[in-house]
Amino acid sequence: MKNLIYILLILPWMAFTQNEVKGMIMEANDKNEHRPLPGANVYWLDTTVGTVTDIDGKFSVPYESSYTQLVISYVGFKTDTLAITEPKMVHHWLQPTNSLNEVTVKGKKKAAAKSFLQSQNVIMVSSSELLKAACCNLSESFETNPSIDVNFADAISGTRQIKMLGLTSPYILITTENIPSIRGASQTYGLSFIPGTWVESIQITKGAGSVVNGFESIAGQINTELQKPSTDDKLFVNLYGASNERLELNTHFNTKVSDKWHTGLYVHGSTQNKKHDVNDDGFMDMPIYNQINLMNRWQYTNPVRGFVSFINLKFLNDEKQTGQLNFHPKTDKLTTNAWGSEIDTKRYEISAKLGYVNPEIPYQSLGVQTAFSSHKQDSYFGLNLYDITHNSLYANAIYNSIIGDSRHKIKTGISYTYDHYDELVNTTDYERTENSIGAFFEYNFDNLEKVNLSAGVRIDQHNLLGFFFTPRFHLRYTPWEKSAFRVSFGRGKRSANIFTENQSMFSTSRQINTLNTNGEIYGLDPEIAWNYGISYLQGFDLFNRRANLSFDFYRTDFNNQIVVDYENPQEINFYNLQGDSYANSFQVEFDYNAFEHFDLRLAYKYYDVKTQYNSGKLEKPLTPKHRIFVNAGYETNEKDNGSKWKFDATFNWLGEQRFASTASNPIQYQLPEYTPTVSTLNAQITKVFSPKFEVYLGGENITNVKQDNPIVGANDPFGPYFDTTFVYGPIFGSTYYAGLRFKIE
Repeated sequence: MKNLIYILLILPWMAFTQNEVKGMIMEANDKNEHRPLPGANVYWLDTTVGTVTDIDGKFSVPYESSYTQLVISYVGFKTDTLAITEPKMVHHWLQPTNSLNEVTVKGKKKAAAKSFLQSQNVIMVSSSELLKAACCNLSESFETNPSIDVNFADAISGTRQIKMLGLTSPYILITTENIPSIRGASQTYGLSFIPGTWVESIQITKGAGSVVNGFESIAGQINTELQKPSTDDKLFVNLYGASNERLELNTHFNTKVSDKWHTGLYVHGSTQNKKHDVNDDGFMDMPIYNQINLMNRWQYTNPVRGFVSFINLKFLNDEKQTGQLNFHPKTDKLTTNAWGSEIDTKRYEISAKLGYVNPEIPYQSLGVQTAFSSHKQDSYFGLNLYDITHNSLYANAIYNSIIGDSRHKIKTGISYTYDHYDELVNTTDYERTENSIGAFFEYNFDNLEKVNLSAGVRIDQHNLLGFFFTPRFHLRYTPWEKSAFRVSFGRGKRSANIFTENQSMFSTSRQINTLNTNGEIYGLDPEIAWNYGISYLQGFDLFNRRANLSFDFYRTDFNNQIVVDYENPQEINFYNLQGDSYANSFQVEFDYNAFEHFDLRLAYKYYDVKTQYNSGKLEKPLTPKHRIFVNAGYETNEKDNGSKWKFDATFNWLGEQRFASTASNPIQYQLPEYTPTVSTLNAQITKVFSPKFEVYLGGENITNVKQDNPIVGANDPFGPYFDTTFVYGPIFGSTYYAGLRFKIE
């Protein structure tokens, strides 16, 4: 995973003599993990004097005053020539010319790539991939990725819910530059609080992640890297408008303050104030809303002294209104005049990261991450009131070094988290404080060819969860060329925030019950699960064009889970698991560069997700067993002035999904046992006029698929059968959009 710390993997050695130049050659990649390059050629220009680097990337060559230009070359990397005027120590990083096997890439390189080298199963998603769709915010950034499932959480809020390995987002550790960010109070709406243009790249890790990032990850990790003021455009403008009258404006302003300081101001504004009801049920199909989102980002870089730092200041104000068309908050709030809802959120964040690399011992580095956030949501849903205030503090210190040589690397450190929750659910107040302190150690063996192994453990003392261990293990083995066989296992533990993670339940007439009330959190016990995974990735040539084929299977077994039971249509029950709960996920994916500038991605996914409810072991509701995914992208040749066309289309087919039981409802409020299948098609065309200016036109759900009657009891919203949670497909129908992007580099 991307780390702010420059991890320089080399050995120290004795100081050079007066007639030698010594140094280290490493790979510079966008993960800031500087790997040694064994076997790199180092020689004096126009001479036969030279050498090759050893396994740690170090070298030593004789020096004479007539030698002035040192050439460094390595297959697959850009050749560099350094001016040398005296014997000295040289630390140099070669830039890869083709990084398809690992790093996030741009331009003609793959916009989304799986790593062949890392021990973890990581998918790198670059900004080029994000531009294939509108990607107005992070929740909309996964439409072109088969590893993430995206669906609406309910029929009125417009909230997009993501799943990985058959499990919802609370089981995914979502981080921003490796700092946990979307958790607690922000779990439901937080993905929509990160504008898409702010995102530089995304790393999706399947299975339990690294112990460095905490103990909560169960299904995987999604890490978002933000644009860097030093490399982002001086000015960037993205203007977006959709047929549903949604408007968005994103602007980036970046400037160089000094040789070491850069700063950026990022401004996002979005609005949608047109009420839509295409299915004529009297309810808005999506909320009307206004959002303003600001970020001031500072970057400090001092390579001479080995320091790099980022400071982020963020402010968000988000206001949503939804419900019946004739609902007016001033007269109808919390009355039975008309059913309506308002969700007002204010959020403040400050985070800082400091990385230090010892110039004298460059394989040793230290990183410190800190973040504070204050999240306040005031909301009501019909007659249900829900307010939450969540103040959170996070700190993490990481030390990196090696054991013996650079094949054996270690990470160790300590972390601290503090969370204070104050929730008002109708007339009941829930207040609690969670804090934990933990220590972790992770060992990595990487021989750069056959094996990459990561094994880690952390111990944590939590005031409510107690003292516990968290082991994680990842192994990558390369049996032959262009292959990667992986196995992993790991344990995760978390406290379930049952109200904020399931806010769609407030848009129903269900009675909310909490059973098994002897635990520490809402009377419930913590969730504990083990995740096991196996995957295989093979690259090959097909008709002289590159292709990748991958298979993966993951299983999540819960020792305890907070069961969210919708099986009684008049109630929602929360209780500790009594029996089995598991999620099996199988995926096969084929990526193929069919011809020049044309990439094809095909995927099939199978889910087997079952939980022991009080009424028996049942399939997880609204989770399709089968999914088929197709993405095709084509670009024309770029002209001398930088102009070109880009075309992209994504097709999704979802198999039938089980509805939670409605058998006890009157016949007019009953649903069938399973949903119909769903097929959707998205497409976008982009015209690039120059490196500075482009326009795009696209459509979502072009086939105009719509779910019939998504709201149960819409004719009687204050009656006992009203429910907005039975959503399996699109509600609004087709949406078309257009936009422009302008930048000054």
